[in-house]
Amino acid sequence: MMILAGIIIIFTISQMIVAFVNLVSETSLPDTRSSLPDNVSPTVSILIPVRNEEKNIANILNDLISQDFQNIEIILFDDQSEDTSAAIIKDYIKRDKRIHLLHSEGLPEGWLGKNYACHSLSKHAKGDYLLFLDADVRIGGNAPGKALSYALKHELSLISVFPRQIIITAGERITVPNMNYILVSLLPLVLVRKSKYPSLAAANGQFMFFRSTDYHLHEPHKLMRNHKVEDILIARYFKKTGLKISCLLGDDDISCRMYNGFHEATDGFSKNVLEFFGGSFFLTLLFWLITSFGFLIVFFYLPLSVFIFYLTAYILTRVFISAASRQNILFNILMIIPLQISLGIFIYKALINKFFRKYQWKGRSIS
Repeated sequence: MMILAGIIIIFTISQMIVAFVNLVSETSLPDTRSSLPDNVSPTVSILIPVRNEEKNIANILNDLISQDFQNIEIILFDDQSEDTSAAIIKDYIKRDKRIHLLHSEGLPEGWLGKNYACHSLSKHAKGDYLLFLDADVRIGGNAPGKALSYALKHELSLISVFPRQIIITAGERITVPNMNYILVSLLPLVLVRKSKYPSLAAANGQFMFFRSTDYHLHEPHKLMRNHKVEDILIARYFKKTGLKISCLLGDDDISCRMYNGFHEATDGFSKNVLEFFGGSFFLTLLFWLITSFGFLIVFFYLPLSVFIFYLTAYILTRVFISAASRQNILFNILMIIPLQISLGIFIYKALINKFFRKYQWKGRSIS
């Protein structure tokens, strides 16, 4: 058991180091408003799948039409919405000729809804770069322009951003931070861009910025047409084919209220939690067991001084992750136990869904 305790301490220190690296390195889009070359004026197609988004769609459209970077077109795909989403979009089309609306004629067999929507949007996009956004993302400042400058500077085929999470209810506070806890403690984000290994890849479908030539050549949403975690798989695929990608964290210019409450968050995270660990239920469960109960092994089998050192590293990891993710540090520390319980629930539901094919999202089965 002492050997196991030592392994737990090494793992925790590794998490702390990775989280610290992500805190101090460049993990958000740099403010490069004026760094575009004088003779370069690429266009960006902003592509938004829409299904029952009447609560969000006006916000994202207002954000986009007021951006500093104006060389854009905005195309939305109404995926058989059952609310007033399409009517709201049509009002905006009257106000801004850069906005266009496509309508779904039905979901083809073998496709998931969002993947088909993204693929369909790409077929109508004319931009040099394609920015896929979820309708509930908020875009401030000059995010498309910053993404364009960053892509040109580093010759990137894909930039994906995990938006800063807007957390309001108690149910969100004990669920949503788990996503960044896993990502920021296990993956040095700088290596996504600098390393060639596909295993060092991550992405978030809420914000994916592609060089259009590479997107149209590979048609990644078509390749991943029936995968519910297409974003991570696309990132890995791009790295396998030798294309350069980057994964970053959002700031005040890229934010999102991802889920409204505990149950919605649980349903959402159970859909993709296993993919953070390569689809392995064993590794996912092992991570949860170590981060939830590892302290007991260290406490009972190692000296108190070592336990205090371990506990300090564990708390500092949470502090670094919260700071890098622009989340409330105090709340994330106080909610460690509820957060670990909810992570266990995600994993349990993921296992049940995997065996019984019960994935549902926005009124559709995504099995």
